[in-house]
Amino acid sequence: MYGQDQVLDLDLSSVGGIINHGGTVLETARCAEFKTEAGMKKAVSTLKKHKIEGLVVIGGDGSFRGAHQLSNRWGVPTIGVPATIDNDIAGTDYAIGFDTAVNTALQAIDRIRDTASSLRRLFVVEVMGRQAGFIALETGLAGGAEEVIIPEIDTDLEKMCQKIVRGYQRGKRSSIVIVAEGSESGGAFKVARQIGDRTGFEVRVSVLGHQQRGGTPTALDRVLASRLGAAAVQQLAKGDTDKMVGIISNRVEVSNLDYAWKFQKQTDLSLLKLIEILSI
Repeated sequence: MYGQDQVLDLDLSSVGGIINHGGTVLETARCAEFKTEAGMKKAVSTLKKHKIEGLVVIGGDGSFRGAHQLSNRWGVPTIGVPATIDNDIAGTDYAIGFDTAVNTALQAIDRIRDTASSLRRLFVVEVMGRQAGFIALETGLAGGAEEVIIPEIDTDLEKMCQKIVRGYQRGKRSSIVIVAEGSESGGAFKVARQIGDRTGFEVRVSVLGHQQRGGTPTALDRVLASRLGAAAVQQLAKGDTDKMVGIISNRVEVSNLDYAWKFQKQTDLSLLKLIEILSI
């Protein structure tokens, strides 16, 4: 849809040369009206008016809930393609955008490490992820973070601070603590204050924010989007709808659309243990 009851026709040339672009050429926005009965009826009426025979919905659990309603209640053939940097969609190992977000965050963390080492400082870096720690875990491991704080597990701040102090006593030049935005610790600024109070160190904060939502897509994301896009069209053509296409163990798999939010995707907590082992 392009504005109020407007449709932008896309042909082959419309998608030529976009694979290296970040963001979305389709554009995106939240729509409170879509959550209402009247809004849903308007959407169905618009689809019928423009003779749209099927819908590929690209997004996360909120988008998929709406897609499920369109398919299950109103009979609109719908397929979901998981795309969220949070990577918290069940039924797929990776969602489109996650790997790019991780690499974008990692580039920033690498630069912060340069500064931290030069000035012998401790940084607390906040990454996105809503209520999931996928970005924090992968950037923490890849970026050599000393500690990672995620929503899925409680963090012993006293123990963490003792470890940081021991590191500096051994001659470490810098420390980086990664905090997932949805952690119950209260976010990067609160964590920084608590670390400062316990250690006496000067602690700096960097909130990476929305830069994680943009940037040139990684090779992994480009391949993933190509595979899932093709699979979604094939699934729609088969008539087996109200489904989501995803990647499990590097294979395209199909699951019921409501699986995406009815089951909570688990973070790999073994990565947290590995970070603890490697953060010497």
